[in-house]
Amino acid sequence: MSDPADTATKVFTDHRELLFSIVYSMLGSVADTEDVLQETWLSWAPRSRARDAEPIDSPRAYLVRIAVNKALARQAAISRRRETYVGPWLPEPLVTEVAETADTADASEVVERTESVSMALLVVLETLTPLERAVFVLHEVFGYAHTETADILGRTPAAVRQLAHRAREHVHARRPRYRADPLLRQQVTERFVAAAFGGDLDALLQLLAPDVTLWADGGGKAAAAGPRPIHGRDKVARLLVNRAAHRPEDLSVRYLQVNGGPSAVLFAGDSPFAVLVLDLTPDGEQVREIFNVTNPDKLSRLG
Repeated sequence: MSDPADTATKVFTDHRELLFSIVYSMLGSVADTEDVLQETWLSWAPRSRARDAEPIDSPRAYLVRIAVNKALARQAAISRRRETYVGPWLPEPLVTEVAETADTADASEVVERTESVSMALLVVLETLTPLERAVFVLHEVFGYAHTETADILGRTPAAVRQLAHRAREHVHARRPRYRADPLLRQQVTERFVAAAFGGDLDALLQLLAPDVTLWADGGGKAAAAGPRPIHGRDKVARLLVNRAAHRPEDLSVRYLQVNGGPSAVLFAGDSPFAVLVLDLTPDGEQVREIFNVTNPDKLSRLG
């Protein structure tokens, strides 16, 4: 007879990646996501180990319901932190791995997970209400039916459909559905870094879309572009060249998969200094958004 403790641990471990992806998509913070997963485990372990408890028909559904609702409960504390945050707030960069698989179903899941953590999508999701965001993540990203989502959130299917409609219209208005080719993103990122740090203003102007936006998150603890996002090709290009001229002497660049796509991670010596994530125009030819995270609290897991 299997040990209930071992079974509980294995079930949780088997679903941990799914739970992490869902909660991180809802919160945009690795630290808060890890806390929610710990709270989920503390709720799951006693219930699943109890010998006299009713059997759980679907451990996956049970775990997702716990995790999603604990993430929603954490939103109030996160909102209070954001009220006193200095400058633009960006999601905590998450290093992701390139998954190679021949299985079509697995490949589809990888694409879904990649899109769910993309920096550009997470920034748009920040503009939704917590419930709208939860519904969008569960339905649009992870494919949960409205009836399943309603059960997870303790809402009626009709209420969930209404939330889903509002969230979908809002997100798609700000971010039309498309996925830039990863190889193209890698090439554009390398050209962008070379132009910015090489002081090549003309090359940078060619790379940037006319309405490009620069989001710089220093959290008041590191240099950033300013208290608000910077808009417009000329302003952004000149600012980037000027800032690059004052970079640390021992700065180096590593190209890593961050939030599901190729990105530039800058190091000053052995310490992470900044993360640059680019979002391209639908034709893939120019950069329409630049996400620059320099807040050291958000870079500690990249070292």
